[in-house]
Amino acid sequence: MTTTIDVTGTPTHRAPQDRQTSRRSGLLKKNWIGGSFGWIWLVIVMVPIYWIVITSFKTQANYFVTNTFAPPSHPTLDNYKTVVDSGVFRYFLNSVIVTLGATVPAVLISFTAAYAIVRGAGNRGLRWMNNLFLMGLAIPLQAVVIPIYLMIIRLKLYDSLLAIILPSMAFAIPLSVLVLSNFIRDVPRELFESMHIDGATEWGIVWRLAFPLTRPALVTVTIYNGLTIWNGFLLPLVLTQSTDKRTVPLALVNFEGSFGVNFPAIAASVTLTTLPIVLLYAIGRRQLLSGLTAGFSK
Repeated sequence: MTTTIDVTGTPTHRAPQDRQTSRRSGLLKKNWIGGSFGWIWLVIVMVPIYWIVITSFKTQANYFVTNTFAPPSHPTLDNYKTVVDSGVFRYFLNSVIVTLGATVPAVLISFTAAYAIVRGAGNRGLRWMNNLFLMGLAIPLQAVVIPIYLMIIRLKLYDSLLAIILPSMAFAIPLSVLVLSNFIRDVPRELFESMHIDGATEWGIVWRLAFPLTRPALVTVTIYNGLTIWNGFLLPLVLTQSTDKRTVPLALVNFEGSFGVNFPAIAASVTLTTLPIVLLYAIGRRQLLSGLTAGFSK
């Protein structure tokens, strides 16, 4: 409670809640700049999504004679039928196998490695391992695609889904270890020590303490790695040859002819193959946002 004197000399009292309310209202008045940029960014993001959706309902003939951003006057589902008839579900299944086969082991390996690095901070070997993971962040995929191709040939894995899974998993681990180790490092050491005193084993501490507390970070790296692997194009292009081993990004090549490109069919295939990613984000949206913004609250 604070006391002030107005112009008539009468003392007035202002509660702390009033000061907080006035401060909050002042912040809201200044937030219109951030809100404006947010709406602008939303429009920028929604324009290509809108174009893809309306194009998927146009015929190939009407696409070239009508306004690009105008909705179709006679919507059609022929493009989706063309995509289904081209065997997109086979490519969709290949992408699911590759994404799950690379993302799940990569996240589990990264989680256990991050826990070992944080808990064994004084171990020189673990420090070298951490530095090795950090070095992996500096190596782009394009720089080592030829050595990866030669190793896959030597291992006799060429033209198989496993040839895509193993390199994808290797490139997903470094960033996952970095994110998860920073998250585990923020867990108070007293919690680990108290579970040790209670007689918990190291594996029990990992799965009963570290795993639940780092769930936002786990969801974040899972969605990020899953999205990256799902949209991967270079590894499937280089490491596979058969049509039945193609993934969704390579399936778009089917709609490119010798004298033109079927843009409405490509838009329909993109719309269908984007739905799993949108569903995954809708399921883990809260955990994803919590993991991405956790560092700003410290």
